[in-house]
Amino acid sequence: MRRRNLIKGALAGLGGASLGFRLPLANAADYRGRLFVFVQADGGWDPTSFCDPKANTPGEPVINHWAERDEIRTAGRIAYAPFANNARFFTKYHRRMLVINGVDAQTNSHTVGIVHNWSGRNSEGYPSMGALLSAHYGPELPVTYLNFGGYAETGGVARYTRINNADRLRNIAAPELVPREPWHNSQRRYISDADWSALRSRQTSETARLVAARNVLPGDLWNRRLYQSSFLSAEGLKAYADAIPPEDELERTVQYETPAGNRYWSELRRQAQLAVLAFKTGVSVSADLWLGGFDTHSTHDPDHEWLLGNLADGVDFLWDYAEEHGVADRMLVVIGSDFARTNFYNSQDGKDHWPIGSYVVMEKNQPWTSRAVGETDGLHFAQKINPRTLERDDANGTIIYPKHVHKALRRYLGIENSPGARRFPFSNTEDFAFFG
Repeated sequence: MRRRNLIKGALAGLGGASLGFRLPLANAADYRGRLFVFVQADGGWDPTSFCDPKANTPGEPVINHWAERDEIRTAGRIAYAPFANNARFFTKYHRRMLVINGVDAQTNSHTVGIVHNWSGRNSEGYPSMGALLSAHYGPELPVTYLNFGGYAETGGVARYTRINNADRLRNIAAPELVPREPWHNSQRRYISDADWSALRSRQTSETARLVAARNVLPGDLWNRRLYQSSFLSAEGLKAYADAIPPEDELERTVQYETPAGNRYWSELRRQAQLAVLAFKTGVSVSADLWLGGFDTHSTHDPDHEWLLGNLADGVDFLWDYAEEHGVADRMLVVIGSDFARTNFYNSQDGKDHWPIGSYVVMEKNQPWTSRAVGETDGLHFAQKINPRTLERDDANGTIIYPKHVHKALRRYLGIENSPGARRFPFSNTEDFAFFG
């Protein structure tokens, strides 16, 4: 009983649903469409040291120490700060990159900023883009929407899955084996081949009987779908679990201690690895990757240097690993944060909260890449932009808000008129031609 309940509970955690969700009734290797990754730089990054670089303005407080000894650089038509690992990152990827600067989150609150930037709305209730995409393109896949941390509101249109332990996934995908433990070199049979075959035969016949039943009450119908999904989710997960390398071959957690004694850690590369393998085996449509620590109220430069460097390294690994496994040509990546950092340093040489941020959208072989749109002035204040020309237009333009980016992405990614998007519309919102 304990073993059976463990399996049922674990399946619910990985592929579970609540009323209103569609259940995972598909096997692995079904999805071969577009793939989506959203990289959440949690805590409020500093675009002025990344994709919206700012030199110091005479007569104003210092905005960036790097600007005291270096100049803004460019890769293609994108300006970047000579800071952290930016030069390598922008030089390598500017041809698949669109930078959207001057996006006003309208808040200095982390909670509101996270919701606003990742849902397009500055109050709770709207789903993330990953949820909408998964609901539209792969609602029945076993782990259609992966989330490794950060914002994952679904609005009831989909379900999300968190996988923090690859061995637990393997155990769920192969419930006939003894759960893998650190001291086991391999898994052993928990159920004999004969017993497992009998169980599978019983499951098949019982499912067939339930499907053939008529005049089923709503509650019984729901229980029947739960029964079906619990088996089929495990089936669909097997190819994914088999594709994940052993623990000692997975990317390791990276830890760093700054000169000031601040400690950071990152699992961004491992998250990217697990997401790519889910894409490769056809069990997922979208994934949220997460890196925390960007709330640098003290010792901003050394802390942000490591954080931005790790962020660039993680996204670089994501693309390289996706190339290695044959899914890079199908993948779109969006990078963003809660908001930004102030245009001056505080008394602890840190930077506080600032509402004007940026997004970076990446995709291969697209005509809208290798450019930056949106505009901020020398002190990082957002300027009005014409939605059609994408040029500064103080008379007829508008400030860019997260809703504009989300609305444009919905249209570009083909979900603007999906049932989920219609349930959560951006009414009376200008159409920005970010993608042509």
